[in-house]
Amino acid sequence: MSKRRVVVTGMGCVTPYGIGVDTLWDNITKGISGVKRHTLDQEKHVVKVAGQVPEDIDVASYIDPKEAKRLDKSIIYALIAAEEAFKDSGLDLEKEDRTRIGTLVSSAAGGLVMVTEGYMDMLKRGFHKCSPFTVPMMIANMPSGKISIKYGLKGLSKAVLSACATGAHSIGDSFRAIQYGDADIMFAGGAESAVCDFGVGAFASARTLSRSERPAEEVSRPYDKDRDGFVIAEGGAVLILEEREHAIARGAKIYAEIIGYGQSSDAYDMVAPDPEGNGAELAIQNCLKEAGKKPEDIDYINMHGTSTHLGDIAESNTVARVFGDAKQNQNLCVSSTKSMTGHMLGAAGSTEAIISIKAINEGIVPPTINIVELDPEVADLDYVRDKAKTKDVKVSLSNSFGFGGHNAVLMFEKV
Repeated sequence: MSKRRVVVTGMGCVTPYGIGVDTLWDNITKGISGVKRHTLDQEKHVVKVAGQVPEDIDVASYIDPKEAKRLDKSIIYALIAAEEAFKDSGLDLEKEDRTRIGTLVSSAAGGLVMVTEGYMDMLKRGFHKCSPFTVPMMIANMPSGKISIKYGLKGLSKAVLSACATGAHSIGDSFRAIQYGDADIMFAGGAESAVCDFGVGAFASARTLSRSERPAEEVSRPYDKDRDGFVIAEGGAVLILEEREHAIARGAKIYAEIIGYGQSSDAYDMVAPDPEGNGAELAIQNCLKEAGKKPEDIDYINMHGTSTHLGDIAESNTVARVFGDAKQNQNLCVSSTKSMTGHMLGAAGSTEAIISIKAINEGIVPPTINIVELDPEVADLDYVRDKAKTKDVKVSLSNSFGFGGHNAVLMFEKV
């Protein structure tokens, strides 16, 4: 059976900049950071910054306020991103077979706020005394569940949990579902809201977060010699994926075609990446093989680039090994947009997929900010330092690597 072709026809997001793809793109192409001092108790935390969704976003325009009180923020962000993507796609659900439309919108941590609040409530009031909405608010499959309920989508509906690779795996698995005929249209992406006392405290205890006292916008600094960990962030991003012929038949706007999806496991450590980057390389090679592309065909890579010491070294050297360094391959540009958004965990892969597609659409490669002195241990690549670069991007790649050694790589091509 020949595989069906899959295109992207809608995109939506909510990020530390607010609601909307245009808002995200405008800020990151200008090199503006969305990282600020977090709104948690600064005296109680050794970590002082985060990429938080602005508290004044207009949730009521997307979700009934009464309903919103029964939802974790991660689910709210997923619903907002899904509605933005749905409107953008121009889909008329009255003309579609809803049994052929699926949902795969996942969260790496689920309703972490609700887990914490529910447990604290139980300790105070008794173990049968917490909100009856605690369970549906905390389980990580609920973004998919609520989206399918809202739009009456009766196709496949599930969640994929692979830490920082969650959003990318959700898009990739949705791509596969359409390729092999399990669906014609998919709502795909990720959402996260782990910026809470428990989330920040736990990641800080694992010594993965930056404790820098620099100005907030300078803390996330991938590839810089003085980086000391990532900046935790939150939000949601959803893409509408569609079988190509179906999209053409309804006259849909097509942003890009997904032409490759690579997966692998480091099989190395729960938190640290394989220092040789063997798992990441396998995922990249699998993606190239499926797409039928050579390394020199890739114009831009949105790097995982979290601003951790080991991760940045391993990924950059892997990319240089596969694609050539800046002297060997003068066409390739790479950047870490986490330098501006922070690390959105389960929403990172889908947010960065949108950025990778926008680079194709707009002919602009967003920058990596805050590289003051390049770490001599990272590879010599064109990191597009500080300012965006105008470039004809025909093919882009998006890397996502998660705790536990989960690797996912997506490839997009101009149509």
